Formats: sequence, C-alpha cells, structure tokens
Amino acid sequence: MAPPSQPERSVPVEDADPTEKMSFFDHLEELRRRILYSLAAVGLGLCVGLYFSTDAFEFLARPMLQALAEAKLGDKLIYTSPLGPIRLLLSVGLYLGIVIASPFVLHQIWLFVAPGLYRHERRAAVSFLLSAIFLFLAGTAFGYVIALPIMLKFLISFQGPFTPMISINDYFDLVLVILLGLGLLFQLPILIFFLSLFGIVTPRFLWENFRYAVLIIAIAAAVVTPTTDVLTMVVFMAPMIVLYVIGIGVSFLVVRKKEEAAGRRREPSTVAAVVTVIVIGVGLAAVVWAGNHFGWWSVLR
Repeated sequence: MAPPSQPERSVPVEDADPTEKMSFFDHLEELRRRILYSLAAVGLGLCVGLYFSTDAFEFLARPMLQALAEAKLGDKLIYTSPLGPIRLLLSVGLYLGIVIASPFVLHQIWLFVAPGLYRHERRAAVSFLLSAIFLFLAGTAFGYVIALPIMLKFLISFQGPFTPMISINDYFDLVLVILLGLGLLFQLPILIFFLSLFGIVTPRFLWENFRYAVLIIAIAAAVVTPTTDVLTMVVFMAPMIVLYVIGIGVSFLVVRKKEEAAGRRREPSTVAAVVTVIVIGVGLAAVVWAGNHFGWWSVLR
C-alpha cells in the first residue's frame, strides 16, 4: 500500500510583488492620499517655520555679522524695500517648514513606493536614501562652517570710497545658493555609484583619468565660486576632490559586487588600499587645517 502523499507546502516567494492585485485607480487613490498627507505636513511645517523664522535667519546671518565685525564695519544688515522683511521671513519659514516636514514626506513616499519593491530593493533604497541625506547635510554643514565665512571675509575685504550695506534678501539668496549648491555637489559619490552600477564607468577608468577630473573640478569650482580669489576656489575644490576619491572606492565596491554575483574570480587590486590611504590622509589634513583655522586646538587645550 502506497504511503499517503504529503500535502505540498507553499514556499513564500520573496520576490512576489504585493501590489500586483491593485488596479490602476487604486494606485492613483493611494498616490492622492500620500500627496494630501505630504501637503498637510508641509503646511504644518510652514506654520512652525514661520514661528522660528527670525531665529533661523539670525543663525544664518552669524557668518555675515562676524565678517562685518572683523572688518570693523557696522554689524547690522539692512533692507531696501518695505516688503523686504516680510518676504524674507516668508521665504525662511517656507524652507524651514520643508526641512521640518521632510522626514514625514519621505516616509509617505516610502509607503507609496515600498510595497512595489522586492526585499533586496527595499534595503538598497533605504541605504541610498540615508546616504543621500547624510551627504546633503554634510555639504550644507561644510558650506556654513568653512566655505561661507572664508567667502564673506574675502568679499568684505574690498574697501574703497564706499561702505558695504548688505541687504537681508540678497544675503539670504547668496546663502541659499551656496548651501544648496554644496549639498548637491556632495552627491557626487552617489552619481558615481549609479554610473558604476550601469557599467558606464569603472574604478580603473576613474583612477586613470584622475588628473582630468581635477581639471573639471577646478573649472566647476571657478564657475560656482562667487568670488575671484584662489583660496575660495581651493576651498570649494578640496571636498569635491575628496568626494571623487571616495567615489572611486564606491565604484570599486560596486564592480567587485557585480563580479562576485557573476561568479567570476578577480585578482587582488591595490585600488582600494590607495583610495583608503588617500581618503584618510586628506581627511586628517582637512581636520588639522580646520582646527588651526577656527582655533579648535586652543579651545581643547
């Protein structure tokens, strides 16, 4: 007598798409709901941002006031239009509200996108999002702490038969361009990651064309820098070169992962070691320079 056949157990498929049963109109309804929630969060963030807009602008104005004080000039900013302060506070409140609401908005985007992703795609998306946020914050911090004071000190040094009277609106536009521009420039490793992922560039290609990359970075820094002095351009170039070197390391990891997935053997390479040594050396040099420039070591002593 044949033994009774055991019922086959269904094995959950990891790569099953949980949204395949949703219709097109269901997706539209879900998108509409997430957009409404995001707009409500931005509106609430705007109310909070308007409340703290004065304090936020005082924080942004500190590098300018410090540069004016060091040049022994008036430590006050002016406005040239009756609507200038109102327009400034509205702009600062709006941007501050977007920053405050951004975690909730990103969560709503994730709730809309995540159900249609596989498990490994979700992990990759989370890593990409966290890396992009970290690099953007690092770029804005670098702009506020290092690039902006040096640039403003150079701009204020131009003295002649005139006295600088800095408008609050013009200054806010300048700060916004610098901080957002550096935040976007710091996304260079992520750009290299995607170029390497699609096979457009390789770590060997990036390393062999390093001198051309430095030339392109110098041209980009000369275009982005609103001043004409070499020091400010070098300040803009230094993080971009470091990010390019970090991008070589990222490209190396991506290519190695693709080769391991393809089952191919690869010979040991010295690219990773060279990249690591350069990144550590440049990082230590930047810390030493910043400590001497801003007096961190005297404070520690």
